[in-house]
Amino acid sequence: MTELTQQSRTITWVDPRPQALQALTMSGLDYLQAMIDGTIPPPPIASHINLEIAEVSTGVAVMAATPDESHYNPIGSVHGGFFATLLDSVCGCAVQTTLPAGTTYTSLDLSVSFLRGISSDTGRVVATGRVTKPGSRAAFVEADIKDAQGRLLATATSTCLVFTP
Repeated sequence: MTELTQQSRTITWVDPRPQALQALTMSGLDYLQAMIDGTIPPPPIASHINLEIAEVSTGVAVMAATPDESHYNPIGSVHGGFFATLLDSVCGCAVQTTLPAGTTYTSLDLSVSFLRGISSDTGRVVATGRVTKPGSRAAFVEADIKDAQGRLLATATSTCLVFTP
């Protein structure tokens, strides 16, 4: 048996609760743009999967993430949870771009299709979420993940509940 090398990773984040309250005072698009601009810190999940919000427009969110060995499953490839987390994030944020101040959302469902595996050699992947039907009570979204060569790695559909807290 080969010698095992212990590795570690430090994850840091900012408490998201104050920003969540601030989000209610802004349109979803303005709030996410403030994250891109660095005015508002990213959500804690971003630290876990090396996630960044790349761009947003009404009904669309684009995020990138870079997998590493800390995202591997027991069979030596990136865990499906990495795919699902990235897809759920981009779907939710695509819906958020359509929401006025004082309105929020939560995921009701997420259906993921895994089309190709991802490893640490894959490098940065880009996910795009597109709202297919916005709504005042439910919004429908589709998303995909592609590698740097434009190969389709996974797709998803999601429904989000839209509500006023």
